[in-house]
Formats: sequence, C-alpha cells, structure tokens
Amino acid sequence: MATARVLVLIAIGSVMFHLLSPWWFTPIASNWRYIDDTVNITFWITGIVFTIVVLFTAFCVLRFRHQAGRQAAYEPENKKLEWWLAIGTAIGVAAMLTPGLFVWNEFVTVPQEATAIEIVGQQWQWAFRLPGKTGRLGTSDIRFVSDGNPLGLNPKDPDVQGNVVIQGDDLHLPVDKPVRVLLRSIDVVHDFFVPEFRAKMDLVPGLVTRFWFTPTRTGTFEILCAGFCGVGHAQMRGNVVIDTESDYQTWLQKQQTFAQSQVQKNKKLAENEETAR
Repeated sequence: MATARVLVLIAIGSVMFHLLSPWWFTPIASNWRYIDDTVNITFWITGIVFTIVVLFTAFCVLRFRHQAGRQAAYEPENKKLEWWLAIGTAIGVAAMLTPGLFVWNEFVTVPQEATAIEIVGQQWQWAFRLPGKTGRLGTSDIRFVSDGNPLGLNPKDPDVQGNVVIQGDDLHLPVDKPVRVLLRSIDVVHDFFVPEFRAKMDLVPGLVTRFWFTPTRTGTFEILCAGFCGVGHAQMRGNVVIDTESDYQTWLQKQQTFAQSQVQKNKKLAENEETAR
C-alpha cells in the first residue's frame, strides 16, 4: 500500500510541478513560438504516457500484492496487447517527430531580407564577422588562417576588406531585423547556443552550418558552447547585445573593418621588428 501511494504521489507531483513551475518559455526571438510549441507537444505526449505508466504500476503493486494462498499466473505472450502497445507507441512517436520536420524547415528557410553574419568558433573563444557597408560577407579559406588573419579571410576579396571583424568582444545586432547566421569552426566541433533565442547549431570543421532568427527584444544574452570542445570548454562564452537601430548604427561606426585591422597589425609588426633591430 505504501509503495502504491508513493507512485501515485510521484505521478501527481510531476504533473503539478510542470503546470505550476515559475519557469516558462520567453518570447525573446522569432524562433521561440514554433520550437516551444513542439516542446509542449512532446511534454503532453510523454507526460500522459508517464502518468499512465506510473499509475498502472501503482495499480499492479496494489492489485497483485502478495497474499497467502494466491498463486501467480504465467502468461508468456498476449498478441492483442502487443499489437495495441506497438500501434500506440508508433502513433506517439510519430506525433512527436512530425512537428519537428516542419520546425526544422522553418528553422533553416531564411527570409530574403535577412542580413548575413558569420560566427567562428575556435578553442576557446568566439569571433564574429559582419558585412559592413558593402552588405556582403567576403570569402574565406582555411589556407589563409594565420596569426594576423585568424578567421582565414581572403585578403584579395574586395568584400572582405569592408567586413567588420570582432574578436574578444560582444556581438551587437539590431532588434526586429532577421539575421542569417553562418557558422564555421577553425579547429574542433563547437556548438553555438543562446538559450533565450532558441538558437543552437553545431560548428563543424570544413562545413558551414546555418540558421536564422529575428531578435524581438533588446538586452544582453549569453552565448554558450554546447558541445564539449576541450579543457577550456566551460570558459567559451560570449554575449549577444540586441540594440535599437540607432544604438546599433552608433556601435557599428566605432568598429574596425578587416582592412583597417590589417593596416594596424602590419604597423605594429613593423614597429616590433624595428625595436628588435
């Protein structure tokens, strides 16, 4: 009897915890609605199954508890029950997986008006690239990676010269503007994750992965690496700052382009060589 009561309390407590939890989804970016709706569908299906299984277990514990003179009946198989379980399980799994296909299609179908930006992962820091005045991101190649060009940008590409490269600082984006995010890794597999945006995607060496979102609220949100990438994994963090359009433009004007940063690095290199002489 005590075991059956505990199981019933577990079922009721789990349902109440979910319904009364102070934590809930936050509509901070465009992805939140369709992704969270899918999460809710999964919660409902798995929650109903969990409750039924726990309550059925409590019933069995109580109904078939040991009693003097009772002998257990052995039933090796029940084809009717097996068919019902197989059909019910298939329906439940399909109900959870099908919405994900539509969510994924929306997650990777980028609006034409979206601005492309690039996020680069490298042990153990984030770097960002914005198109600048040209409105286009230049090309890159692993062959161009060096101390002075850690992102491997093509110095002969005119679009690259006007790109804004940000290292060791926050990424700023304007509110209510769709953003196409291109992701690549210089070394190992990383995972770009901003929980509030419902944005999460692997960065795989040799590939360019992508997704898009529209930030709908100003503020500062933490970037995490959600894929184990070595001993400094826990420190691979950053921030995305969502600005109003005017604040974003003010910030953008203060940033160096790739061409300007190269001039500054070459100047510093020449000064160091002169000092060494």
